[in-house]
Amino acid sequence: MSTEHAPTARTREKRSGDEEASADLRLGEFQNVPTLTLSEARLLINAVMDHRKSIRKVEETEKLIEYELKGHGYNSTLVKTQDYLDVFARFKQKENIEAVERMLSAKQELELFERSQLAEEAKTLIPSLSNKISDQDLQELLDDITKLRHHGE
Repeated sequence: MSTEHAPTARTREKRSGDEEASADLRLGEFQNVPTLTLSEARLLINAVMDHRKSIRKVEETEKLIEYELKGHGYNSTLVKTQDYLDVFARFKQKENIEAVERMLSAKQELELFERSQLAEEAKTLIPSLSNKISDQDLQELLDDITKLRHHGE
């Protein structure tokens, strides 16, 4: 009698690289790839969706939205992403998003990934920042960002 059983889970794909967002930031092929904050992603996706709606007839748009909201079609993922970004994006106004980007762009010692995450998170969630920016400089940057978040939001 054999005690072997069929596998109960699919095998995991091996990681293609050495990607890790820890104290030593290792992003592999994504190391110098520009990234977006959640707020920037929200702004971009909303602009694309607004553009799509403006070029379609009203009734076609309504049918498409109803279809997508029911979870059909490839755009259901887009709708879910929009919902997520509406909840978690810290900045809603374009002017504030641009101001945060300007502030973060001035910090050249930070990786692109770190800058995009910093606008939404904190140093404890981005361990690789510990060797790149002092607590005081980080606090000043976060204070400036917070002022923008509370101004007009």
